[in-house]
Amino acid sequence: MFKRVSKFGLLVGSACWLSVSAHLKPARSAECIFASFLSFEQSVSVESLETFAETGRITEDFIPYARYISSEQRPFLQNALKQKLAISPIAVSQFLYSDTGELMVRRIAKVIRPKSNQGGFYALRGAIIVAAADPKGLTVLNFLKHYPIQGLQIDLDEGLAIFSQIRGLIRQTNTLIEALEKQTPTRSTGNPTGAVLTQLGQFSWQKTTLTLSDQSVTRTNLTGQSRQFPVDLYLPQTANPQPKPIVVISHGLNSNRNSYTYLAEHLASHGFVVVMPEHIGSNTNQLQALLLGRVKNVTKPTEFLDRPLDVRFVLDELERLSASDPVLRGQLNLEQVGIIGQSFGGYTALALAGATLNFEQLQQDCGSRLKDTINIALVLQCQALKLPKQRYELADPRIKGVIAINPVNSSVLGETLSQIQTPVMFVSGSADKVSPALLEQATPFTWLTTADKYFVLMQGSTHFSTINADQPSESPPEFEGLAGPSPAAAKAYLSALSVAFMKRHISEDRAYQSYLSPEFVSSLREGQLKLNLTKTLSTNEILNPG
Repeated sequence: MFKRVSKFGLLVGSACWLSVSAHLKPARSAECIFASFLSFEQSVSVESLETFAETGRITEDFIPYARYISSEQRPFLQNALKQKLAISPIAVSQFLYSDTGELMVRRIAKVIRPKSNQGGFYALRGAIIVAAADPKGLTVLNFLKHYPIQGLQIDLDEGLAIFSQIRGLIRQTNTLIEALEKQTPTRSTGNPTGAVLTQLGQFSWQKTTLTLSDQSVTRTNLTGQSRQFPVDLYLPQTANPQPKPIVVISHGLNSNRNSYTYLAEHLASHGFVVVMPEHIGSNTNQLQALLLGRVKNVTKPTEFLDRPLDVRFVLDELERLSASDPVLRGQLNLEQVGIIGQSFGGYTALALAGATLNFEQLQQDCGSRLKDTINIALVLQCQALKLPKQRYELADPRIKGVIAINPVNSSVLGETLSQIQTPVMFVSGSADKVSPALLEQATPFTWLTTADKYFVLMQGSTHFSTINADQPSESPPEFEGLAGPSPAAAKAYLSALSVAFMKRHISEDRAYQSYLSPEFVSSLREGQLKLNLTKTLSTNEILNPG
């Protein structure tokens, strides 16, 4: 049991350091840490932890804990205690004062709190902020030194409860992987090889940037304001111009339209007109405004409406331009439109395909359950509860197919996913800590009733594996290693599957159906990043293992 607790402590420490910072001066610092479990309580001094971290020497008061730490684990623990997180105090501070940051600190404060039980939340947040401002930087030890109360208590009861949640999620995700592995052939059996679609197609393309201004009554009635935003257009260059199918790409939260340029170029080379709008209320500039203290949250609730409206307005404008613009005339097929969305863009794509805001589910999940959740994506979704409770018509009948990458949708859309009648592909990462695969993709996939649906799992990939490496994403750029193993392979997989899906379901070319199969996926698999595809998931057998 104590080995598990020690591992959990490291997880808590990591989560804590991915959170915090500002300008408080503690009068005192933590001198002793008390770990309580049931009726057992033992203390260890911060000085002893520092001695262990710097030299590996076990002092007397650390002995009761050290005996539960294996020789293999000790170097890892030493490093974890003194590892520095390179993040600015201002960025930490602004994040911790956002709704998301406060929720994370309150969850940690249930495990790490003053011995006196007074001022735990504020002491914790203040200590992280001051440690980040210290020249030595934000480390576990530095946090403890700046904790403004002498006795710090670790509640192992609460810690074990959180660890149990994490362990259960990991166990279920591993069960899901095992089930998908059984469906995946060990090698391709006479099917097309992955190289056919991972390589660029035959067409060159021309990129154009448009600036659109939506002052429509629909927009102003729903959101209270107009919206001006840029759109990148990738137009394949063909010898015989004819109407071409369209693919819209919707970027994620605090990202931008450059985050999938590689995918836009790949699809354009295979003959698709690619459209990439910038969602200005939830792009990189919004994140910068948060870190500078200009706004309190990562996005406004109205962004759940504005994003689908952005895409609808873009398609309206393209219809107009296809009839009036000399370059675009006769080039666009508005009867064949697909959409690809990542994270918040995944929500955007699914809403445009027919799912609706599910206020009933949000009320359930965003009440008392929110403070105990390990699902970070739920925090964003709960912002939608601030919208007026009514039915919003966000779907666009021109959308004929959806690829949702790491979508956030379990509560904000919930089982309204069953309303979608177009083909859908979910792309998930087993190591996604922002939008967990089991909670946000695998379970919602079982609610889909459309005849053509595909669940793709990249084993070991994260929330950021398919995003351009040089582009900001949902986390501040100071954090390294977010893309997980083999991000190049993840991008190649997504490129190939996007061409296959769009050719089959948007261009309606049945010859590409064979590429949407476990057999084709087995031909793509390479290196550390395994890939699985299935058309069916069983809630009882896969998502709720015994």
